[in-house]
Amino acid sequence: MSTTISVGNAGETRAAEYLESLGYSIIERNFRAKVGEIDIIALKEDVVVIVEVKTRASEKFASASDYVTRAKQRKLKNTALMWMKIRQCEPPLRFDVIEVYSTGKINHITDAFR
Repeated sequence: MSTTISVGNAGETRAAEYLESLGYSIIERNFRAKVGEIDIIALKEDVVVIVEVKTRASEKFASASDYVTRAKQRKLKNTALMWMKIRQCEPPLRFDVIEVYSTGKINHITDAFR
């Protein structure tokens, strides 16, 4: 396993633990479809939350959320639609971004994009 993948997996695990500590229920992790991948799918108060996790060493050059480009947002939206179709559900949906830094800092951006 490459270092990048293991760092990303560790960040996703920290993000999932963080969400659970806030009362979110983790429905699924690393959902993959032809159109893309969703890091975490969680449920909070009847809202399905699609979470993109970005793990970085620091904010020195840019915040981790800066890497969630418009193209990435489109992929996440299309993947979420695919997930909803497969699960045959149409719940309220929200897109969050969680930045995880090697310093231990976690920044949760709720409703990051529409």
